[in-house]
Amino acid sequence: MAQPQSGLSVSATLRSKFAGTLLQRGDPEYDKVRALHNGLIDKHPAIIARCLNDADIAASIAFAREHGLEIAVRGGGHNVSGRASVEGGMMIDLSLMKAIAVNAATRRAVAQGGVTWGEFNRETQQHGLATTGGVISSTGIAGLTLGGGYGYLAGKHGLAVDNLVAATVVTADGKVVRASDSENPDLYWGLRGGGGNFGVVSSFEYRLHPAGPTIMAGVMAWPISQAREVLRFYREFTASVPDELACLGGVGHAPDGSGVKVAIIAAAYCGPMTDGERMLRPIKEFGSPVFGTIQPMEYSILNGMFDAAYPKGMLYYWKSNFLSTLDDNLINTIIDAVEHCPSKYSGITLEHWHGAAARVPQDQTAFVHRREGYNLLLLSQWREAAANADNIAWAREGFARLEPFFASARYVNYLDQDDAADIKGAFGGNYAKLAQIKAKWDPGNVFHLNQNIQPANE
Repeated sequence: MAQPQSGLSVSATLRSKFAGTLLQRGDPEYDKVRALHNGLIDKHPAIIARCLNDADIAASIAFAREHGLEIAVRGGGHNVSGRASVEGGMMIDLSLMKAIAVNAATRRAVAQGGVTWGEFNRETQQHGLATTGGVISSTGIAGLTLGGGYGYLAGKHGLAVDNLVAATVVTADGKVVRASDSENPDLYWGLRGGGGNFGVVSSFEYRLHPAGPTIMAGVMAWPISQAREVLRFYREFTASVPDELACLGGVGHAPDGSGVKVAIIAAAYCGPMTDGERMLRPIKEFGSPVFGTIQPMEYSILNGMFDAAYPKGMLYYWKSNFLSTLDDNLINTIIDAVEHCPSKYSGITLEHWHGAAARVPQDQTAFVHRREGYNLLLLSQWREAAANADNIAWAREGFARLEPFFASARYVNYLDQDDAADIKGAFGGNYAKLAQIKAKWDPGNVFHLNQNIQPANE
C-alpha cells in the first residue's frame, strides 16, 4: 500500500459518515486507546476508528483504501503478537461494540466484535449457559474464535469455531454479509479457523450449552523440586480423562510475584459436581503441594482465574507449538529452561487437547489441528523495558531447545510477533482452500495485518 499522507485529516470526509469516535495523535484519548494488552507493542496508527456499527466499519475501510492506509482490526486487543495495531495506518477498533443478546430458549447468543469472554460469560451465565471461550477473561471473543478457540469446554463441546453458528462480516469492498451453513458457506468455513483474513467480523452467533453456574475447578502448585514428578503425573492423568475434564500443566512462578518457582496443574470438570470431586481428587492428593485449591467455583470465576497473572501493560513475548511427545526428555528440558529464566513472571504451560475438539474432521472447518495431544506455550513476560533483550532471548533460546519435541503444527492464535509466521504449520492441509476463499473475498489482500493467507491468484 501507499505510504500514509503526512498530516492526514479526516474531518471533511470520514467524520461526516461516522457515528463512533475518530482519534488521531494529540487527541486526549489517543494514547490510552492505541495501547494493546501487550506493553511491548508500541504502534501509532494515523487514525483510530472507534466503530459503533457496520456502517462505521464500512466507512473506515473505504477511507483507508482511498488514502492508502494499511488496516489493522482490533477486537479485544489481547493477541500478544500485536497484529491489532499498525504504525501509520488505520486501526479499526471494535472495542465499543459490546452488545450481547442471549436466547436461552434456543441456546444461542449473538455478540458484537468488541466483547470479551468475561463480558460474554457474565450474560450467558445468567441462564446457566456458556460456550467454549478462552482461559483469560479479558481475551476478546473475536480473535480467539477466528483462530480456533481453545478453552475449558473444548473437550466437552469443541473449540469456539465448532460452536460458531453464524457471523456478520464487513468485506473489503464495504459490503455487509452473513456467513453460515446456508449463507456464504465458503466464507463461514474460512472464518472458523482462518483468522481475520476475509473481512471485519462485527458479530458472532454462538451455540450455547448448559455449564455452571458452579463447577468443580481450581489450581494446585508444588515446589520446583517436585516438578518432574508433577509433569509425569500430569502426563499419566491426562492420558485417560473424560471429555468433561479440562487440564493444563506447567512450570513457572508463583502468582504473588515472589519469584518462587513452582509446578502447576489447573483443572476444571464441566459436569456433575460429585463426579468432578471424584475425578479431580487425584490432583489434590498428589505429592506435597505448597498452595492451591480445587473446589466448587462459579464458571465465570474460573474463566478469570489466571487474569492477575497476565495483566494489561506487562511486556509479553510468547512462542508456541504442538508437541509430538510428552516424554521425560521434554519434561527435563522444560524444567531446566524455567530454572534459568530471567523473569519472575515467566513460565512454560502445557494445554491438553482432547475430546470433542479432537474428533471433528480436519476438513470440516478451517481449523485443522484435530488430534489429541498437547500444545506448549512458552510465556516470557516481564515489567521493565531494560530487560527486553534478556527475556526475548530466553524465549527464543528455550524454543530452539524444545524444537526436537515439536509436531509440525502450530496454533494460529499463538503465532509470535517476530517470525515469518509459520502459516503452513498453522493451517496445514487446509491452506490451499483458504487461499481460494481469500482470493474470492479479499483478492487485494486488504486485510493482511494478521496471520496472513495469500490470495490464490498471487
